[in-house]
Amino acid sequence: MVVRPKYFTPNEVSIHTTIDDLWVSFLGKVYNLTPLCNQYSGDLLLKPVIQSAGKDISHWFDDKTKDVRTHVDPVTGCIVPYTPHGRFIHIAPPYPQSDWANNFGKPWWKDDAYCIGLLSQKTRFIRVINTLTSQEQTIEVCSEEILDEIQDRYMKYNSHARSYTWKYIGKNLDMTKTLEENEVADDSEEFFKLGMNDDSFLPAIHIYFNDDLTEA
Repeated sequence: MVVRPKYFTPNEVSIHTTIDDLWVSFLGKVYNLTPLCNQYSGDLLLKPVIQSAGKDISHWFDDKTKDVRTHVDPVTGCIVPYTPHGRFIHIAPPYPQSDWANNFGKPWWKDDAYCIGLLSQKTRFIRVINTLTSQEQTIEVCSEEILDEIQDRYMKYNSHARSYTWKYIGKNLDMTKTLEENEVADDSEEFFKLGMNDDSFLPAIHIYFNDDLTEA
């Protein structure tokens, strides 16, 4: 069985902004750096990371090498990490220092142990209308997600969402496919250009309760 990656929206990353719960994204991936913060608590080199909590820091890295960007030091003429925001954890000092240990293993930006999923390249909003209760929710989803994963997002509004059949314009949705693959087009850009970016113009997914004695 192929395990699908977990996708996150930029908004989901942006709420994790404390030293006890710190996420960042870069180069298309999302990282939970809370364990790193716990390990290096009190270290001044943690400051740039804390200041960037909840943000995308792709500009710190070379998208080809996946490593920290470099430049030529004007004083030494040596190629060194380019950190205009300040030197951070696992970056070697510009000059030899006896108190700097390099036995930490992989630098955190190369350690997949911190990676918790992928950053969505495009998100969209949809309306989910419960035909049993007439309740309606507008939710932001990742365009890469299949309907099963979108259903998981909706579970916080209805813990029995799996007892419903999901339909769009009367047609049953294939829960193993994305919205686009189910022909639920994303016209948000066109609506925005036309000044029709109100929630009422979002695609409406109707969910129908299956009478299986499950509580609604």
